[in-house]
Amino acid sequence: MDAFGDLLRGVRAQGSLFGSSTLTPPWALHFVDGAPLTLCTVLSGGGWIVPEHRPPEPLCVGETVVVRGPAPFLFVDEVGTRAEPVACGAFCSTPDQGGTRHRLGWHETYDGGDSATTLVVGAYPVHGEISRRLLDALPVVLRVGSGGKPDPVWEHLAVEAAADTPGQQVVLDRLLDWMLVCALREYFDRPDGNPPGWYSAGRDPVVGGALRLLHSEPAAPWTVASLAERTGVSRSTLAKRFTDLVGKPPLTYLTHWRMTLAADLLTERQTATVAEIARTVGYSDAFAFSAAFKRLRGVSPSTYRSAATALSQQPAGTLPTHPGNGPAIPIQAGSPA
Repeated sequence: MDAFGDLLRGVRAQGSLFGSSTLTPPWALHFVDGAPLTLCTVLSGGGWIVPEHRPPEPLCVGETVVVRGPAPFLFVDEVGTRAEPVACGAFCSTPDQGGTRHRLGWHETYDGGDSATTLVVGAYPVHGEISRRLLDALPVVLRVGSGGKPDPVWEHLAVEAAADTPGQQVVLDRLLDWMLVCALREYFDRPDGNPPGWYSAGRDPVVGGALRLLHSEPAAPWTVASLAERTGVSRSTLAKRFTDLVGKPPLTYLTHWRMTLAADLLTERQTATVAEIARTVGYSDAFAFSAAFKRLRGVSPSTYRSAATALSQQPAGTLPTHPGNGPAIPIQAGSPA
């Protein structure tokens, strides 16, 4: 497993909200659910994404935008539109009210003429501290182009959203997963992109190999010497190249990665002891693990687990709180109406 793939593990569509609608001006959709990630693409027409406290950005036919939550945002026909914003998310608003219903597997079209905009939206739940590392690497608004033509996968997604067939949700979820990965890779790979160090380093023949080893075997008793031997270079070469490309030395990166894994294990395996979690991430000594965890997270593993459990029991859509440097529980996408 490479670093990018590992961080995507908890960013998977599962029962995500989908909306597909054809809109005629003036219109304004207000996405209020606070989903950690929302994907929007325009199959025809165009509009403007208006995030909170950020300048508007145009969205043209075939373009995809990924908006990082939890702040709400608007999608409008034009900046300063006279349309009254219609809330999209957990609540429904019918087209005759000026907006669109936004719920699971829903699709509606009507003849809006040449000025109509056809929009497909997927709200994305995100789980765990592993995936939070990916979210932290993303801008609030990420746009990728298509050369002016809609993506065939998105066109298929729009057709699938319109059908009421067995297995529809599974197909929609997997299409959204595919689209998200492609959008992120295109953004990170383009010349003006700003990829995190671990993404760019994955392409290096030496450092990429070391990262794959650390992610595949995080509990192994790694040293710089053993990692260098497995990657076929000297200790000094590995240490320098790794630090230059990733931004931190190999074993420092490993410690941060182990603590990220541990944070999710503490919440996922409620019956596991701290000592068992420690062994899972490569520590034979629970005391040493707890000390490392507190140094990086600001709280002990037990305190982290208690806070995370309490936060996970808050109603969906509740904004996360941060006990010290403790857990941030991602917001769930609102329930379909």
